Amino acid sequence: MKKVLLYCFIALYSLSYSQNNIPAWLQNLTQSEVGNALKDALKVGATRASERASAKDGFYKNPLVFIPFPEEAKIVKEQLIKIGKKDKVDSFEKSLNRAAEDASKKAANIFIDAILKMTLQDAKNILVGGDSAATAYLRKTSSNALYDAFLPIVQKSLESVGAAQQWKNITELYNKIPLVRKVDTDLPAYTTRLAVRGIFIYLAQEEQKIRKNPTARTTPDMQKVFGAMDKGSSSSNQ
Repeated sequence: MKKVLLYCFIALYSLSYSQNNIPAWLQNLTQSEVGNALKDALKVGATRASERASAKDGFYKNPLVFIPFPEEAKIVKEQLIKIGKKDKVDSFEKSLNRAAEDASKKAANIFIDAILKMTLQDAKNILVGGDSAATAYLRKTSSNALYDAFLPIVQKSLESVGAAQQWKNITELYNKIPLVRKVDTDLPAYTTRLAVRGIFIYLAQEEQKIRKNPTARTTPDMQKVFGAMDKGSSSSNQ
């Protein structure tokens, strides 16, 4: 009997503690509203991020996501520029970024697959977890799928514009120079890693818009839930 009472006390204490740690503004919302708002927000953010990244110059003319000549081959780039081949460097870098833009068209569907698997607890954690919680959730659940989906697209794109062969020729020539540190970059893998990194930079920007800008909340549930969060944050800061 004592054990039963003890377990009941622990359960009641845990429930009370849990409720006390849920923000008041969140307690006034239904589970359906919270879940729908977060799924809507993630879908909107993911779609916008994919559209921006996959647009022409989405990578090439955005310094935050621009994919440069591989760092370990920086000396190769410098030597090419020194001998008047800057146009070759620019063309090569453009091909890397065009490949990333092509691959980013696949991002939205991959993100949405992860969003549809999101639990209510995931939604609550994202809602109160800080300004980048949604991006962190999708990075955790989608990074591998993005890489796997992007890689063949990037590889095909690099091959179609001749960048893969150009890179092979450049590195083979460079590696024949005596005493230099050999360059052995897997170009498709390198480009794919930075393409995935770039799509998450875009996603983080879209998350910030939804959290900070009411006009970015395009569904009734988003407006209600994030509006309540705005009011809750304002009252707690007073």
